[in-house]
Order: sequence, then C-alpha cells, then structure tokens
Amino acid sequence: MSLSCSNCSSPLQLPPGANSICCAVCHATTLVADSRSAPPPPALSYSTSGQDDHDHPPHHPSQVVPSPYNHAPPGPSPAVHGTKRAVICGVSYKNTKNELKGSINDVVCMKYLLVNRFNFPESSIIVLTEEETDPFRRPTKSNMRLALSWLVQGCQPGDSLVFHFSGHGSQKKDQNGDELDGYDETLCPTDFETQGMIVDDEINEIIVKPLSHGVKLHAIIDACHSGTVLDLPFLCRMDRSGEYVWEDHRPRSGEWKGTSGGEAISFSSCDDDQTSADTSALSKITSTGAMTYSFILAIERGHAATYGSMLNAMRSTIRDTTNELRGGVIISLISMFLTGRTFSGEVTQEPQLTATEPFDVYSKPFSL
Repeated sequence: MSLSCSNCSSPLQLPPGANSICCAVCHATTLVADSRSAPPPPALSYSTSGQDDHDHPPHHPSQVVPSPYNHAPPGPSPAVHGTKRAVICGVSYKNTKNELKGSINDVVCMKYLLVNRFNFPESSIIVLTEEETDPFRRPTKSNMRLALSWLVQGCQPGDSLVFHFSGHGSQKKDQNGDELDGYDETLCPTDFETQGMIVDDEINEIIVKPLSHGVKLHAIIDACHSGTVLDLPFLCRMDRSGEYVWEDHRPRSGEWKGTSGGEAISFSSCDDDQTSADTSALSKITSTGAMTYSFILAIERGHAATYGSMLNAMRSTIRDTTNELRGGVIISLISMFLTGRTFSGEVTQEPQLTATEPFDVYSKPFSL
C-alpha cells in the first residue's frame, strides 16, 4: 500500500497489515486505517476545466496515492517482502559533459550476477537507468530516494538486500560535524545539477538505520569519493600485503550511524579522497566501472570466499591492469586518467570496505 508522509509528503510503502509507518526522511509517524479491512482507494482524477472536481478533492499528505512502481512494465511491481531484494542504479548522464560510458553495462552485469549466481528473483530487483521507458525507473533524485526506501521497507530477519550504484560521486562541505575529514560524500543522480546530490547522511538514514536484527545489506558503490558514502562506523584500512586494521569513523558528536540491529557492509570503488575509473581497459571489450568489473571478476574466479579475499582480489585486478597500461616506462595522459593514477605512477583507486561492526575479514564468509 502506497501513501505519503503526513509531515514531509515523501512517498512511503506500507507493509501489509501495518497501521502506521515511520518516514525514513523526516522520522514522522503516519497513521492509517487498518489496511487489511479498508476498501481499495478510489482512483485519482483531475478536472479538465482547471477547477478541482467535487468528487475528487485535491491531494493532501494523508491521502493514498498510486505507487510509481505500479507503472513498471512488464508484470507486477516487486513485492515488499521477500528473502532477497535489490536496487541497481546506473547513471550515464547521457548527452552531458559528465557522460559515462560504462554505467549501463555495470547494471546489466550486476543484475545478471544477482539473478544467476545468487538467486535473486527478477521480480524483486528494481533497475534505474536512463534507458528505462518508465519515467519512474529513471535515476532521478526523487526516484532513487523512492527505490532506496522500498529496499528496506518492511525488512524481516533473513532478508538479504543489495544496493548497487554506478555513476558519479562527489563531496561537499560537512554541515553537521559528523565527518572526520570535514566533507560529506555524495552520489549524483541524473538531475543532480538542478535537484542536488544525495548526501551520505541521507543514505545512512534511509537504508542503514532501519535495518532490524537478522537483516543484511550489501552496498556496491562504483563512484568517485565513495569510501564512506554510507557513513558506516568502521572502515577496513588494508595495505597491499593484505594486513588490515579497522578504523573507527564514528562521529565525535556521538551520533549513531549504525543499524537497528541488522548488518550493513559496503564495497566502494575508492577512498574518500580518490577518484575511480570508467574504462574499457579491464574488460578489453567494452566500457565498465573498474570497481564493478573487479567485484564481479573476483566472484567469477572463485576469490570471494571471504570479505578479505574479495577485497584483495578486487584491488589486484585494478592494480594489475594499471601496471599493464603503464607499459613499463612511458605513462600516457589517457592511461593516467583512466586508472586514476598520478604522475608518479602511483595507483590512486583502491576499493574500500566499510561495515557497521568490525570483523575478521579472512574468516567471515562472503555471500549476498
């Protein structure tokens, strides 16, 4: 059942049988009649004369509104409840100066991986790209918020949730003092230049804090400056030999950035101060995000037994490709651009791992 928050009007999805829901954006509680006994809401219509029809009064926040996902062809909208659910978002910024070539390929490959390797039902995966004909399935800021809210809505013990994003990431000055480096990390929807970016604080509020006991979320973020884009409390600082320590990134203010008992783990393309590549250098066939490609390759080559082996394999793939492009002596400007490398030859893109709690990365099995 779909409705709007009674305070901020954000779209909400009411779990079956529930008579109230807390908004992930403003935290207000919206009360509704018992959804199990209520008759179906009438369809909304609008007068062609410009005046509101007396039989169909203007919409207000407590009124039921159609879900945007009811328009998605083909078949029914994804069920809110299910063992496995995913939101896969690829933003290409087509026909702009920010255009990326590999984002759509990343989405196609990630969906194939989830369905065929990890048995995610296709009906429980929402895909957002600019190639979608349904306007509600394009990666605008509003649609991304809707999809992320859907992902965690009504989550139950045993649920496995995945959020994959391939697109641009950025940073902006921290306004609430919860960032150790003074900058918030952001994701850029297709309309970010007019509607703004999605800040890590909001991402944490929407898909991290609501996770209840027994629910696991994996985020796979292929974007620049994405190291701590979920604002998770701990970052696995690993060197090139595989040795690691967990850094404490909890805000000095004491603000809680963890879950409500569940588990959130994020693989990100690079550290907060690094950029990531959109390149054909890895696949040799077509453009992909370097991080998405290395993530899938690690699984396909059997290097994903644990989170530690996974992270090492991803880094090795990107590092080895960088060394190939270097060609021994001469470093071209284009290869430096594609691999995020400096003039000294140093690799500046290294995938990162963050989590709600520290754990032994070499003993904890990886699974989606």
